[in-house]
Amino acid sequence: MAKKATGAPKSSSRIKSARPATKPGPQPEAQLAEYRRKRDFTQTAEPEGGRSRAGRKLAFVIQKHAASHLHYDLRLELDGVMKSWAVPKGPSLDPAVKRLAMQVEDHPIEYNTFEGTIPHGEYGGGTVMLWDRGTYDYGGTVPDSEEGLRRGYEKGDFKFVLNGKRLQGSWALVRMRGDRPGKPQWLLIKHRDEYAMPASDVAADHQTSVSTGRTMDEIAGGDSRIWHSNQSEKKSGAVEERHKRLMQSARSNKKTSSR
Repeated sequence: MAKKATGAPKSSSRIKSARPATKPGPQPEAQLAEYRRKRDFTQTAEPEGGRSRAGRKLAFVIQKHAASHLHYDLRLELDGVMKSWAVPKGPSLDPAVKRLAMQVEDHPIEYNTFEGTIPHGEYGGGTVMLWDRGTYDYGGTVPDSEEGLRRGYEKGDFKFVLNGKRLQGSWALVRMRGDRPGKPQWLLIKHRDEYAMPASDVAADHQTSVSTGRTMDEIAGGDSRIWHSNQSEKKSGAVEERHKRLMQSARSNKKTSSR
């Protein structure tokens, strides 16, 4: 006698749909508290931040920053803020070179368009250049890429893929053991891929802004002393065009005077 069926078998689709939803990340307001505490926004035109951004690829930016010491600020968007590291010697495309990256406070996403001058006497006072920018993706194996980025960041093994104007390919930030409380130290490492360039120095090779084409000296003495928001794309284009005209005029005058 055949056994009576006790119920319908579970479908594979139901089993797959039982996977828990992605855990939401921390809120930007809480993450920006330290950034805001260090700044007087009546004196500096840096953004206070806090506006969320949805439905777009994650952004990254590297800003060359002549503060008390020249360094490069690497910023990677995650959970509504820019996770930030100060890299004293800048990035390297040589996988054999491990660059120290000191983690600093989270910055607003609006900071991604900042090129100009922070007033002396204010926190981080000095000239800021947009050295590189673009989008980035998760470089690990967790199926949910955003969750993978969070896990990597929390674990201290942050794998990512850059799609910038000057930097591309696979990278990692690895947190060092025994770092100082409140000042986590990481190593920025280029993975071996088609974008790796042993024995190269990409920081020395590129001395101008990817936004305006200007040097640090030209930014310090130029028009963009005030931080401006997303309208900066138009303004930066106008500044770049004006700079090209000035350079062409200078070359023309030089030729005329040499005759």
